[in-house]
Amino acid sequence: MRNPKYLILPLAFALLQSCAANLSYTGAPFKKSFESITSEELKTHLYIVAADDMEGRDTGSEGQKKAGRYVINEYQKMGISPPRSMTNFYQIVPKEALMGRRGNLPQSENILAFIEGSEKPEEVIVISAHYDHVGMSNGEIYNGADDDGSGTVALLEIAEAFQLAKKSGQGPKRSVLFLHVTGEEHGLLGSKYYAENPVFPLVNTVANLNIDMIGRCDPANCGKDYVYVIGSEMLSSDLKKINEKANKVTTNLELNYKYDDPNDKDRLYYRSDHYNFAKNGIPVIFYFDGIHEDYHKPSDTPDKIDYASLQKRTQLIFATAWELANRKERIVVDGNKESR
Repeated sequence: MRNPKYLILPLAFALLQSCAANLSYTGAPFKKSFESITSEELKTHLYIVAADDMEGRDTGSEGQKKAGRYVINEYQKMGISPPRSMTNFYQIVPKEALMGRRGNLPQSENILAFIEGSEKPEEVIVISAHYDHVGMSNGEIYNGADDDGSGTVALLEIAEAFQLAKKSGQGPKRSVLFLHVTGEEHGLLGSKYYAENPVFPLVNTVANLNIDMIGRCDPANCGKDYVYVIGSEMLSSDLKKINEKANKVTTNLELNYKYDDPNDKDRLYYRSDHYNFAKNGIPVIFYFDGIHEDYHKPSDTPDKIDYASLQKRTQLIFATAWELANRKERIVVDGNKESR
């Protein structure tokens, strides 16, 4: 996240089967996909994405590009392609668009992977996370395991889950775009570039689920099964309800809305990549674990991640995305324009 300074229980699935209002959750394809998201796979990915040889993944650096190549290789192994209009997975972000708060940056890339919808392919759910971090300083590597290695690997697991459903003949009805953005740490620059140069028209973008730090706990919540949910009802009266229902019938996390308070001093609603969608009138949720002691420090390393929590939060996001992609009606946009 950008620094402002610069158990699945059998009973739950029985409930899914009996809940007529949640038709998109019923059946084996959802359950199989949901259970494919595991702490073991998340850990395997994260120890690679946040390894020392990625050198902190600073925007435009060789370390970041190396992490990007790993991500693309994983999509290729899954059989997931870039959008048809693109010749490869990269949306080039020119250096002119990367004039950050800490100086100008070299050219970098957003990475886009895409699963086309079976019934409403023109309508798109965007699931995003930034794969850059802050690099190195004084010979120390800022690995960024939580910020935002956790979001980066969550996208891979969610994509794999949707692809499993597609292979079973139950792929998403709406399209799903997996958007790994660059330049977040320097001012939300990669998502800003995408919003200004969208591969799919923003008018056809149904919602953005943004993942930025979901692998740790903050001092107020350690020991709890929780996640901060930010912005879910700012622009749509449907989105918060969908996320809460998905949570109730799957992970049953404590959903903390502290940062929805407009008077919150940290102003987190404005501090990650979802905001470049929200300011264009697209409903968003920002999933977040809070500010912890290793935030933006070299000590944000993969060994400190709570992989059980990372799994549950990733599963919640998948369940929410599943409903958004498969429900009959597109969610309404009826929120407060002042929150954009």
